[in-house]
Amino acid sequence: MSNPAADQLDEWTIGKVLRFATEDFQKRRHPSPRLDAELLLGDVLSLDRVQLLVQSTRVLEPGELARYRESIRRRRGGEPVAYILGYREFYGRRFLVDQRVLVPRPETELLLEVALRRTVHRHLSGRALDLCTGSGCVAVTFSLERRTWQVTATDLSPDALAVARKNAEALGAVWGVDFRNGDLFAALPETSRFELIVSNPPYIPSDEIPTLMADVRDFEPHVALDGGPDGLAFYRRLAAEAPARLVPGGVLAVEVGAGQAPEVAGLLRAAGMTDVEIDKDYAGHERVVSARRAPAAGGTAAR
Repeated sequence: MSNPAADQLDEWTIGKVLRFATEDFQKRRHPSPRLDAELLLGDVLSLDRVQLLVQSTRVLEPGELARYRESIRRRRGGEPVAYILGYREFYGRRFLVDQRVLVPRPETELLLEVALRRTVHRHLSGRALDLCTGSGCVAVTFSLERRTWQVTATDLSPDALAVARKNAEALGAVWGVDFRNGDLFAALPETSRFELIVSNPPYIPSDEIPTLMADVRDFEPHVALDGGPDGLAFYRRLAAEAPARLVPGGVLAVEVGAGQAPEVAGLLRAAGMTDVEIDKDYAGHERVVSARRAPAAGGTAAR
């Protein structure tokens, strides 16, 4: 696919370029070579994956072929497909992403589902806080699912917040989310209290970052990955600070890394949180830990 003279003698159809890209990505040990090839070509041609199959004999125009070559070149270098496309699907919506933010993962949808489930008893009104919001995928989606709630989102990175604000504007949540720059609760007034606090904080142990896959290690922001020596630094801070920021009966829900759920649950229990739950993602991994601040004396809190 790199020989212009050969291209003049041999037409590059959709089927042929997909086979070429898939084999190329396989040789480079990308985990999903066929899917990557289809997503990148679909973006160039504005076709979905079914249309690519149906139109497999269609010949690419020179400009289309040039754009696909550029996408292949970037993917060969390890750049995540989401950054090449400029977006990632999350909870049925398209979120803008680039190297200023982590790529939203499918398992993070579970964090949103737990947050919705554990606050269903007061779905008509409430205040939610998303810490380490990144692309804003959780905050914006929660705001769109619970339009009568007040949602606040904080992040230490001004660059990440710029991306999150663009997503809020693009998805119609610009008036529903208050974005604030700062380190966890430091971005908020001391008097702020919430019915729900969610977070997908950095949780990779520092010395494991060099061992991550290249598309994560070399492209995604390390500030959003590094969870300290054992990966639990942010959970200790949340356990210490979040209960005072919750109303009685309020919920804290956090995404965790592999094997971290029992320790995080223990941190929350030690901080006086009650009704601790651990939810597994679709792959069977313990992914979300949630708990409730004890209700006021004589009160009750619905699950």
